[in-house]
Amino acid sequence: MKNLINFFILFILFTLLSSHEFWLDPNKFIYERGEKINVRFFVGENFDGENWKGNNEKTQSLKLYYGGVSDDLSKYISKEKGDSLEITMLDEGINVIAFNSTNTFIKLEADKFNEYLQEDGLTETLEYRKQNNEMDSVGREWYQRCAKTIFQVGNENDKTFSVNTNLPLEIIPLSNPYLVKKNDSLSVKVIFQNYPLANYHVKIWHRENDSTIKAGMLTDENGEIKFPVLPSGKWMLSLVKMVRLQNDAKADWQSYWGSFTWGYK
Repeated sequence: MKNLINFFILFILFTLLSSHEFWLDPNKFIYERGEKINVRFFVGENFDGENWKGNNEKTQSLKLYYGGVSDDLSKYISKEKGDSLEITMLDEGINVIAFNSTNTFIKLEADKFNEYLQEDGLTETLEYRKQNNEMDSVGREWYQRCAKTIFQVGNENDKTFSVNTNLPLEIIPLSNPYLVKKNDSLSVKVIFQNYPLANYHVKIWHRENDSTIKAGMLTDENGEIKFPVLPSGKWMLSLVKMVRLQNDAKADWQSYWGSFTWGYK
C-alpha cells in the first residue's frame, strides 16, 4: 500500500478538462465457464462513461483471442448505434478482445487543439506546430480507436494476456494481471505499428467504489512502464499517438487513441 501511495504522490495527477477516453467495459472481469459475457463500448471522462454511439459501420476489426486461436467478432455488432457485444465462453483461461475503429474526422479551434495536445502529452505535435508557425491554425485530424480488454474464465491461466493483436497502437502486459497480489507491480509494453513507443505519456486509471484515481508515466527506451497495482476494482491504461499526414486534402494529422482495461471483480 505504501508503494502505491508514493507512486500517486510522485507522478502527475491529471484534471482532464475536455478529453474523452474510449474503452471496452465488460460487465465484470472474472467469469465462470459458460457464463454470459457482455462487453460495452464506453466513452467518457474520469473512467466513468456511457455507451459509444458507434456501430458495425465504425468497426474496422473486432477479435477475440483465447487458447492460441482468434475469432472474428465483428459480425456480432449490428447497425444499431451503441450496440454491445454478448458472448459465452466454454473454454477456461485468459481472453483478450481487441477493437479497432474506422477513421473519424474532427476539426478543433486552435486553442482547443493545443489544449488537447497538452493534456495528452503530445509534445512532438505541439513542438511541430510551434516550429512551423501553426499554433494559431485549426487542428484537422483523423482518429481511430485501438482498445483492448482482458478477462478470465474459470481458474485456468495461460499466456493469452501477452498476445500481440496487431492493433496500430498496442498495450501488452508483460505478466499476467490476474496473478497480481497485494503490493505487486505490473509492467506493460506499448508498441506503435509493431515498434516500441519510447518516451511516451501513458495515463493510468484505477476505479473502485465510484471513485477514480489517475496518474501518468513516460515509457522508457523500450516502450515499457512499471507501476504498482492493487488487485481490486478495475484498471485502464490509455494514450494517444499522433503522426503528421502528407498530401491529405482534409486533415493534417492522424491519431490513434489506445486503451487497455482489466479488473478484479
